[in-house]
Amino acid sequence: MTTEKSPPNKEQPGTILSYVNDVPNLCSLAGLVCTLIAIYCSIKGVYTIAMIGMIWAVAFDWADGLIARSMKGRTKQQGVFGGQLDVLIDIVSYGVTPAILLLSYGEFELIFLVGAFLMMAGAAIRLSYFSTFGLVGGKHYTGLALDNNSIILVFILLFAGLFDQDTFSYILYVSCLTLTFLNVSQIKTPKLSGNPRNVYILAAYTLGITAIYSFQFMQ
Repeated sequence: MTTEKSPPNKEQPGTILSYVNDVPNLCSLAGLVCTLIAIYCSIKGVYTIAMIGMIWAVAFDWADGLIARSMKGRTKQQGVFGGQLDVLIDIVSYGVTPAILLLSYGEFELIFLVGAFLMMAGAAIRLSYFSTFGLVGGKHYTGLALDNNSIILVFILLFAGLFDQDTFSYILYVSCLTLTFLNVSQIKTPKLSGNPRNVYILAAYTLGITAIYSFQFMQ
């Protein structure tokens, strides 16, 4: 005599907005606000504030993972939702935002549109690869992680005043394409954001960058 097995109970999803009531996801959305500020200020040519927005977007991106790992009682659904949210915000923060920065600094000339596309395409490909294959050995990325783009670019922009805008726009162009090449390369880089010590280093870097660009903005 055979007996039918009832299908396993699946956890029913909550409402869409119920997943916003989660500290790591709120942290991710705070990073998205910073990204929007960076995009707006890049278009307006206020690069000092754009750089502050870009580095704070990275800070919130790193913080959400640290908070999520330290929380108890967070459901699996919240974790999966947060992972998807994080990836979608990353494409805006680390793909769209640097592309708009490059376009704006190049005064939206057609040649800069090519570089902007390559940056966005590289970010999309990089994130798709990571979403499919994950970390190598659970510790290393294949290709330079995208958050490094913003960390490096906000440092490079510190030297913009040493050059005229035309010259620096091409320095920025080469820098962006180099980062994009590294993003999609086969180099192995460690996962920095998973280490609390690195989070504190980033926090110090973020505060330092914020102070420098705030001073420049007030000049």
